[in-house]
Amino acid sequence: MKTRLTVALLFFAMPSVALAASDVVIHRDPGCGCCEKWAQAVRAKLGRKVLMRDDASRGELQQKAGIPRTLASCHSAIIDGYLFEGHVPIADMKRLLAARPAGIKGLAVAGMPLGSEGMEVAGAARQPYSVISFGSPGQRIFARH
Repeated sequence: MKTRLTVALLFFAMPSVALAASDVVIHRDPGCGCCEKWAQAVRAKLGRKVLMRDDASRGELQQKAGIPRTLASCHSAIIDGYLFEGHVPIADMKRLLAARPAGIKGLAVAGMPLGSEGMEVAGAARQPYSVISFGSPGQRIFARH
C-alpha cells in the first residue's frame, strides 16, 4: 500500500517537475535590446534556459494567442503554455505559473514603461503600469506597479 502511494505521488509530481524545467521561448521584434535585458532577468529569476527568436511576424503569434492589440509590446514569451507579452515582472509570472487560474492565457504589460523589468534606466523616473491578465474571463488587472 505504501509503495502504491509513493508511486502515485511521484506520478503527480512529475508533470510539475517537467514543467518547471521547460525552456522559455521569447519572440521579439528583431534587434530589440530591452528584450535581451528582460530575458536576462527571466534566466536569473526563473532559472530556465531562454531561447530568443527574432520574429518579424510576431503579430501573427499575438493574434493566435488572443493578445488584444491594446496590450502589445516588443516581445512575447511562451512559458509552460502561457503567453507573457512585454515587460511582465518575473514575480507576477511566478504567481500566475503557481496559481494556473482557469481561462487565463497569459499576462501582458502594454508598451514599454520605464522602470518595468528590463526597462530600467538610471536616473529616469519609474512610470506606473498595470499587468493585465487575458483569456476567456476577459481582461483584468493582475497587478499594479
